Amino acid sequence: MSTRKQVVEGFDLAPARILAGKYIVGTRLGSGWEGEVYKIVEKRTGIERTAKLFYPQRNPNNRTLKRYAKKLHKLRNCPLVIKYHTEDQFTYRRMPISFLVSEYVGGQMLSEFLRERPGRRLSPFEALHLLYALVRGIEDIHQLNEYHGDLHPENIIVNRFGLAFDLKVLDLYHWDSPKRENRQDDICDLARILYDVTGGARHYARQPLAIKYICSGLKRGLILKKFRTMTQLRRHLEALEW
Repeated sequence: MSTRKQVVEGFDLAPARILAGKYIVGTRLGSGWEGEVYKIVEKRTGIERTAKLFYPQRNPNNRTLKRYAKKLHKLRNCPLVIKYHTEDQFTYRRMPISFLVSEYVGGQMLSEFLRERPGRRLSPFEALHLLYALVRGIEDIHQLNEYHGDLHPENIIVNRFGLAFDLKVLDLYHWDSPKRENRQDDICDLARILYDVTGGARHYARQPLAIKYICSGLKRGLILKKFRTMTQLRRHLEALEW
């Protein structure tokens, strides 16, 4: 049988469609290389959930789904990670399509949150609080010998902010055998996020030393010379004086 028939580039599910006889499709929340993510509602309980639908060509023999589910389960006690519930299947164009059901988290993507802030950026003090929340959460992941692998404002949900940020991260990478370089990528990605949320290149020259010290001009070697681990970055933030 030709593999061409198995290639899906987008599901575009209509609202109110029923999946697996159990879930009512709501809005599409996003899409990526592996598939699409939808807000869904359990028919029997009315509880909102999230469904990640995998393109069949990206999920041969359910290998991608299994790796992703196992990683979410391993990280189930990490507050930054969305909680996994179960897996299921539905039929799409006569093909079985697998999906993961996870908790639904409200709030805004960090990118949307920034667009509503004055000047579309955070003050240095706010930005360091945001960074600290991310660092503490990613540190938990690293201590379990895992990593995120793709941290950026489109993968971070701001659920609440005030005295502290309540955040969740999306789309963890889940390749086998995590390496030291993967965790170093996370450190550099967080430095980039700090750089971006404070205004990027346009405002960098006027940032206080506390911001510049971490961002290090986005030079990977300088960042990793100062912070070899996420724990070192956390301890640095906790010792900052204002």
